Amino acid sequence: MKCLILAGGFATRLYPLTLNKAKALLEYKGKPLITHIVDRIPKDVDILVSMNKKFEGDFHVWQETIDRAVEICVEEATTDEQKKGAIGAVDYWIKSKNINEDLMVLAGDNYFELDLNQLINQFSGEKVVIAVYDVGDKSKACEIGKACQIGLVTLDERKVVRFDEKPLEATSSLIATGIYIIPRRVFSLLAEYCAEGKKDNLGSFIAHLLDRDEVEAYISTELWIDIGDEIKKGRVTF
Repeated sequence: MKCLILAGGFATRLYPLTLNKAKALLEYKGKPLITHIVDRIPKDVDILVSMNKKFEGDFHVWQETIDRAVEICVEEATTDEQKKGAIGAVDYWIKSKNINEDLMVLAGDNYFELDLNQLINQFSGEKVVIAVYDVGDKSKACEIGKACQIGLVTLDERKVVRFDEKPLEATSSLIATGIYIIPRRVFSLLAEYCAEGKKDNLGSFIAHLLDRDEVEAYISTELWIDIGDEIKKGRVTF
């Protein structure tokens, strides 16, 4: 298994904070967000980081601060309009790096305390697995009166039966955490999806996949934080 950390966005909704610094490199609890993520990835899993040309130098500086090998994968994008998008980046690096192993995909801008070994242990090698976090009440999943800025998941036991990416109102108390394991057999379906010009988010691909394949959820009770949302609400400052 390999792991691809997605850190190629420009976090425009957090400007000016992220105008000259990638969101994944913002410090939280004494170190960059992406370092917290790397620290949780099992040692036997190879790591690639997808990031954009604008912040390439900063990521190389960061690369020197960690104690394990990480491959920096640079998108030739210097503006938000040029980026490949989350699902587009996954498809691009699968092809460019000739990845033929199952792939763990992690959003590079969230903080979580989930033990990724537990997620891997649930993965059968056949079904996509997504980690979800239960806030307990769907009224807590979105800010009242505003569209959700996250993906919400509906389950039948562990089977995902619905995935709403940034819905206009809360449809579930289960939040998609930006943590996925994609079996290599699904890569062709992902490529077909991207060939239709769709590139922006993994959640929409999962929703599309539900009509063709089975997706399983891992329900996490460990702390998970959408850092962008916490910043906007003033609960985290930098």
